[in-house]
Amino acid sequence: MCGIVGYVGDDAAPKILVEGLNRLAYRGYDSAGHALMNGSGIKIFKDVGSPEHIGQVVMKEKVMANSGISHTRWATHGGVTPSNSHPHLSNCGRIALVHNGVIENFVTLRNRLQQTGVTFHSETDTEVLCNLIASYYEDFRSEGHEDAFLHSVFAALREVKGSYGIAVMCGDQPGRIITARLGSSLVLGIGNGENMVASDAAAFCGRTNNIVYLDDGQVACLTGKDFEIFNLDNERVAAEICEVQSEHQEYERGDFPHFMLKEIFEQPEALRNSMRGRFSSDNSTTKFGGLNLEAKDLRRINRILFMGCGTAWHACLLAKYIIEKLARIPVDVEYASELRYRNAPIPDNTLVFVISQSGETADTLEALREMKRKGFETLAITNVVGSTIAHEAGGGIYQHVGPEIGVASTKAFSSQVLLTTMVGVFLGRLRDLSMSEGMRLVKGMQELPDKIVQVLQKASELEALAKKYAEYNDFLFLGRQMMFPLALEGALKLKEISYIHAEGYPAAEMKHGPLALVSPTCPSLFIAPEDEMIDKVASNIQEVKARGGPVIVITTEGSPLCDQEGIDVIAIPQTCESLMPILASIPLQLFSYYAAVARGCNVDRPRNLAKSVTVE
Repeated sequence: MCGIVGYVGDDAAPKILVEGLNRLAYRGYDSAGHALMNGSGIKIFKDVGSPEHIGQVVMKEKVMANSGISHTRWATHGGVTPSNSHPHLSNCGRIALVHNGVIENFVTLRNRLQQTGVTFHSETDTEVLCNLIASYYEDFRSEGHEDAFLHSVFAALREVKGSYGIAVMCGDQPGRIITARLGSSLVLGIGNGENMVASDAAAFCGRTNNIVYLDDGQVACLTGKDFEIFNLDNERVAAEICEVQSEHQEYERGDFPHFMLKEIFEQPEALRNSMRGRFSSDNSTTKFGGLNLEAKDLRRINRILFMGCGTAWHACLLAKYIIEKLARIPVDVEYASELRYRNAPIPDNTLVFVISQSGETADTLEALREMKRKGFETLAITNVVGSTIAHEAGGGIYQHVGPEIGVASTKAFSSQVLLTTMVGVFLGRLRDLSMSEGMRLVKGMQELPDKIVQVLQKASELEALAKKYAEYNDFLFLGRQMMFPLALEGALKLKEISYIHAEGYPAAEMKHGPLALVSPTCPSLFIAPEDEMIDKVASNIQEVKARGGPVIVITTEGSPLCDQEGIDVIAIPQTCESLMPILASIPLQLFSYYAAVARGCNVDRPRNLAKSVTVE
């Protein structure tokens, strides 16, 4: 949510900032802007619209600048207007600032600053922080303070309550950027004769692989030649430079019209990467290097709590079904956004698992911190190396699926489900899961990427089906047992990118309310592989057909449902029951994608949504 890019160095800043900001557009935006140090002060370019549009304006102006800060905004305080866009410039014109996060006490600070004569031109909390820094800067400068700029940032940040990731420039000190974080991710890109800051290392792709991850409460000063990191007490902090390999093409669409479609088709290789090196030598179980818990510790665990938000919560719910089946350990699932605000009675010897693709999801992070405060062992499944959740969890599992740019999660979701299944096998083999069953499941995982390829070959079939149903405005997604969480995920995918109202339910709950919605204008999509529940689901399908409701069925090849008349069927290969949700998720993703395209929607950047939700 929102994106920050800052550059200082020997090169031309506008081009670097524009390219970097365009790479962060996937995080969500309603406006964008740049502040450039052009030798005669700070020049601001900002407006409502896409970063590409603002970038074209900047490049057309041909501003000569070697430093600048940029931002994509996703509105929190104040409407979507040019004045509310970032960067903000202080009343004195000397301080420019971009900000991710929420300043909770901004009203009190704003009232205080107004009493000193400060005039505000926006509704944002960010402009308040900008002028607070400027107010301290004027005081320190008049006192002849040795480093008025740095200490004005320290002083302001000690006063604010809330969360922030900021980058600040001072017109009196060209060639210097100060940046700080508390609850909103920031990383430094360390180059040769240049340094950068961004909310996501994607902004650095092609310029540097040397990254420094800022921790909460840290402040960094960047020049073209050097950087320093401090805590809020103005004490220097040692920096750890990490090398992160990323390929330029990972952030480009290539021959695909949208990132979402590219990422759907990347899933065979993404899942291979998730599994790589994680099977025992005899292929009877799985193994993980980052759990930081011994087998004897895991055997003492008698309950698991999974937490996540959105699609990650659906992965958590699938983990409940899968781990309870394979490891016979009770699993609870909570929305991270709810758990953090209630005093839930959680038994001793509970292992807490959080799932977050970005590793920066605000609610999930705070729920993780709450569980750590209460003394529980915590683990994470995340995709971003160096993310806050990865850093703060007691241990965890990296997904290794590469950057996911599309707002609607696809390869990250399938990887999360695969990894929780692998956790289920691992824990099951520590208990009473047999060696032969472990080998059967491992074999099924190893075969899964090739079976996904077979499903992807049905893309044209799913495109035609999506076009047939794209004009409907209501949808039901239905499944039994493990297919129920997948029904929830399918409904979410359809609603978030095509804006079709969709609901997911257990198929058996049809008669307890949802059947009232069934009509010729409300199709039902059933996820019904050939398993022990197929006869029950077949009866539910007949109930829908009897009321004139159109029916789509995702089932396995050779299933009795393949021969039913009057329904649209997508047949997928058979696999292990515990792996079927992964395989069945692929046609749901393709169906939602093609429906959104048919309706003319912006698939990669759906309205009102952001990729990474870093504020409440």
